[in-house]
Amino acid sequence: MGAGHDHGHSHGGPPPTGGTAAAAYKGRLRIALGITLTVLLAEIVGSVLTGSLALLADAGHMATDAVGVSMALVAIHFANRPFSGRRTYGYARAEILAALLNCLLLLGVGGFILVEAVRRLASPTEVPGGTTVVFGMVGVVANLISLCLLMRGQKESLNVRGAFLEVLSDALGSLAVVLSALVIMATGWTQADPIASLLIGLMIVPRSVKLLREALDVLLEAAPKDVDMDDVRAHIMALPGVEDLHDLHVWTITSGMPVLSAHVVVDPAALDSAGHEKILHDLQGCLGEHFAVEHCTFQLEPSGHAAHEARLCH
Repeated sequence: MGAGHDHGHSHGGPPPTGGTAAAAYKGRLRIALGITLTVLLAEIVGSVLTGSLALLADAGHMATDAVGVSMALVAIHFANRPFSGRRTYGYARAEILAALLNCLLLLGVGGFILVEAVRRLASPTEVPGGTTVVFGMVGVVANLISLCLLMRGQKESLNVRGAFLEVLSDALGSLAVVLSALVIMATGWTQADPIASLLIGLMIVPRSVKLLREALDVLLEAAPKDVDMDDVRAHIMALPGVEDLHDLHVWTITSGMPVLSAHVVVDPAALDSAGHEKILHDLQGCLGEHFAVEHCTFQLEPSGHAAHEARLCH
């Protein structure tokens, strides 16, 4: 911004003291972690007693759940640390990195389960169905409790959604364990166990890929999927005194923290002190009301100013 045209204006400031969207669910994540560790130990014991691959696969997934929820909690801790002079947004992106690591962890476990299930299909082993049902039901009930705890938070934070998807996949996995054990009890068909493991793996992978895509969108600073850039442009252009708009950018620091910056060309007559403040107030009100983007930075400039800006400022 050249001298005499420093009309940038920022609203919203650094991350609010209330913390990121995931911070409100820290207590629920801790409870979910405690439940997960309890069920993990139970399923390991059950797998040793029964020899069930499906139960072992579910226990393996519970282990990744425990790691994933732990990473989510650590990320929340760092993401809500105060910002500093060099890290002007603090560690808010730590939550997105945790979500990304969760994805990679899920994909690795899903791949292992699929490979092991195919191996067991070729040479199935005997599995006592009754004992497997008991341990599987423990997993189903525990995961349903964790899902209820995280249901709301997963809509507001990618970090919490990563933990939620792990628990959801595990709930479905525990259900598959129970169903396969019931089939073995009713028919003696032992291949039901590795088939249930295949289903667990196939449930893990697609959800992991979806979360991976969303996390990468944030890291690549794509516009939030619920923000229509053409609609944002139209709303800004409709404000009195606005003649043009360029260098419009909308991205996300972390879940619940969208950011916008734009160069707004205005009528030179409106760039006096009173007009300047009115346009900034209108711009902030427009973005906050229609698009829930409160952290905005605008440069107000007269027509023709863009031609004098350095390329790196665009």
